Amino acid sequence: MLHRLLKDLPADANVLYVWQKQFDLDEGEMFIVDLWPVYTPQLLIWDADASNQVSTKLNLSKSVDRHADFAPVVGGSSMISMSDAEWKPLRALFNPGFSAGHMAELVPAVIDSVQVFCELLYDQVDKGYFSFDELTTRLTMDIITKVTLDTNLDNLRNEHYFSKALNTVLAWHSFWDPRILLHPLRPLVQWYEGRILDQFLRAELEERYSELRTADRSSQKKQGRRAKSVIALALEDYSKQQRGNEHDKALPEKLGEDFIRMAASQIRLFIFAGSDTTSSTITYAFHMLHHHPAALLDLRKEHDDVFGCKDAVEQLKDNSALLNRCAYTLAVVKETLRLYPPAGTVRAGRAGATVSDRNGNTCLVENIGALIAHRYVHRHPRLWVCPDEFLPERWLVDPEHRLYPPVNAGAYRPFEQGPRNCIGQTLVLNEIPIVLIMTARTFEIAPAYDEWDAEQRARERWWTKGMRKVGLKNDEIKLVMGERAYQTSRAGSHPADGYPCRVALVDGQRH
Repeated sequence: MLHRLLKDLPADANVLYVWQKQFDLDEGEMFIVDLWPVYTPQLLIWDADASNQVSTKLNLSKSVDRHADFAPVVGGSSMISMSDAEWKPLRALFNPGFSAGHMAELVPAVIDSVQVFCELLYDQVDKGYFSFDELTTRLTMDIITKVTLDTNLDNLRNEHYFSKALNTVLAWHSFWDPRILLHPLRPLVQWYEGRILDQFLRAELEERYSELRTADRSSQKKQGRRAKSVIALALEDYSKQQRGNEHDKALPEKLGEDFIRMAASQIRLFIFAGSDTTSSTITYAFHMLHHHPAALLDLRKEHDDVFGCKDAVEQLKDNSALLNRCAYTLAVVKETLRLYPPAGTVRAGRAGATVSDRNGNTCLVENIGALIAHRYVHRHPRLWVCPDEFLPERWLVDPEHRLYPPVNAGAYRPFEQGPRNCIGQTLVLNEIPIVLIMTARTFEIAPAYDEWDAEQRARERWWTKGMRKVGLKNDEIKLVMGERAYQTSRAGSHPADGYPCRVALVDGQRH
């Protein structure tokens, strides 16, 4: 059945599109999907209350399948797939690094990377089309490694070998596609590239620990008041735990192997999630603004009102609280995440646990998983007014307004809800507005799919052209639900074909 449904979609389309075509979202809100032997049977959910039952009321454990799914990406056991008993102490260890206060201190580091991003956009002005998604992915890789490791990969200018290794792992990865999962070379490729990732992270962890020991001996903080990375704060907390009540006890010369393995897996998770999903959201934000010029004008007006003609870069570096005044910018980000959530949630069943929807349908989730389809919760016509329309203003109206988002009902969950929500959401909600603030008044980003499609057609081999001529291959351009920039199955649900685009300067802007 899955094969029959998928054949009507482009090969790279996100598998969740299948279910939207198959079911009426307004009639049923839970369905059991049996993908055996590829995957454990899943209760597919797009009812907000049922989603809350899974993530909050029952707080179902992460699926065992998730551990196997993510192991090639993160290299071992990580917070995304751990049981609550394992997850809680690690969440407590890394929470300080991702707190709102600490993320505010790291705003200058984010801005530094976005400045390089802007320089590269300038280089592309009035030239041929290029992959915008590739550029945003390089940007977010630079940002997340700075934030987590205090390491500048300079990946935007030249792809770093760490980034290349992670991208190779992801290229050979799928959460469901047997064409990838059953490829005989996949385990070997991912093992080899995983070793590259781990060796790099081991060296970084050892260097951060050496800096901590040096600062500890001299009772000085590294480089004065410079904001610390996520792992630096975690190492400080780890060191306190090692000392216990012996505050004057010297730190061990080397980090323990268990800590290195544990930390490396968590950092791989942070870097994967913090680069992959954020980059696709940045791309879709520009996509939405291009197709909604009135929203783009409102965005630019807000930036004029907040920053005036002065340099927004220096103002933000001096006062990161200015981000709080950019309410419409944040609304654009939230609305983009509503329409194009980069992921969903899969939980494991539990003996005796049941999930119910508003129609009174109850399902025992004992031997099956529960999959919350964020895309369809976010577009549910019962929950959202004008669910498929891009309306940033819905995030700015009063609760009495008809557009007011049903967030209290659990209908908005791009970072998931409940105890195991996304640890990095504050970073994301700082990072993307900063990108928009630093680019929206300067650059026009326009998709170039027509040029991309024409070039791909021109490159076709003679046998493909022959098959097309005799009708064995159709002439249809790849569309899903009328959308050319449809979400793909690549982790993070990136837009199709890397979002080919052209960039031009806004009137009045100069190099």
